[in-house]
Amino acid sequence: MPIPITIADDSMMSRKVVRRALPVDWDVEITEAKNGKEAIEAVEAGKAEVLFLDLTMPELDGFGVLSYLQEHHAKTVVIVISADIQPEAKKLVDRLGAFRFLHKPLQAEQLSQALSDVGLI
Repeated sequence: MPIPITIADDSMMSRKVVRRALPVDWDVEITEAKNGKEAIEAVEAGKAEVLFLDLTMPELDGFGVLSYLQEHHAKTVVIVISADIQPEAKKLVDRLGAFRFLHKPLQAEQLSQALSDVGLI
């Protein structure tokens, strides 16, 4: 049975990069979200057992999504993929329950290691 994942990023190119970085043999059903509001809708619809989340998005940013998930969906595995390299952002992401913080540009090896660490591949 495929694992439902959501890729949430306002950049179509960044969503494509994440898609291409996913392990080829990983059985997933992919949903894409262009903003934080769509990401939460995907989670609520059961389409995000794993959520790849950008921090800077319109309507609701990644921090807002993480805050929502912390209160409502603690089981969702969140991997933040962001160009924000400020230490404060990383600390806040950790406090809000993200499993891993990966830096853009995303490398497939980074993603595979994070997925392996959580036992998804």
